[in-house]
Amino acid sequence: MVIVCCSILIISCIAVVSSGMKVSLEVDRPWLRVHLSQRAALECCYRTGAASLRTTWFVHNQPANGTAVPVPVRASDQVSSGYRMRGGVTCGTLTFAEVKVADSGLYRCWFNDAGVFTPGTYLQVYEPLKKTINLSEKTKDNILMAEGFLLLLCVLVPSATLLCKSKQLHALEQKKATREEENIYQGLDLNDCDKAMSLYQDLVANEQEEIQLENP
Repeated sequence: MVIVCCSILIISCIAVVSSGMKVSLEVDRPWLRVHLSQRAALECCYRTGAASLRTTWFVHNQPANGTAVPVPVRASDQVSSGYRMRGGVTCGTLTFAEVKVADSGLYRCWFNDAGVFTPGTYLQVYEPLKKTINLSEKTKDNILMAEGFLLLLCVLVPSATLLCKSKQLHALEQKKATREEENIYQGLDLNDCDKAMSLYQDLVANEQEEIQLENP
């Protein structure tokens, strides 16, 4: 695009010199992006010592075969052209009251007196995306119910998981305590128990005999 614009500018300068008129083209805005149905204003500015040049706006649309053909822009209630001057610079203006998608294209000025085309400004009209899914109220209610159910699951499942883990941990602690008790009983010798019981019985018998001997 830059190479094409530079080439057009060089050709335009050559045409101006050959016509004998002193015209200096200002830099055009490369592109303008506008929302659908909004206002758009295009300009082609130049400097010249003579009176304002007569200009005609052309648009290069992009047809299906890929070849851009310049077409004069027709004035209408929605499209108007004019001039403005500021600081020695004259600008031809093209104003769209409400742009349409079909208005997209490369807009260029043609100076009738000098036989010069400006590099031009590409106008891009964009349309926001529309909702492609049209849901009924019943469907929306079902979606809300499904979301509530999923939210409930998100709350209950972690709680149930923690509860199960707590029960498993408690069962493991009980099992560990039972094993420790079994290990304690297994560590005791039955012969030692019998000897202890015999010694205890002898002590009890001796105490009883001493008590009987002390009585008159």
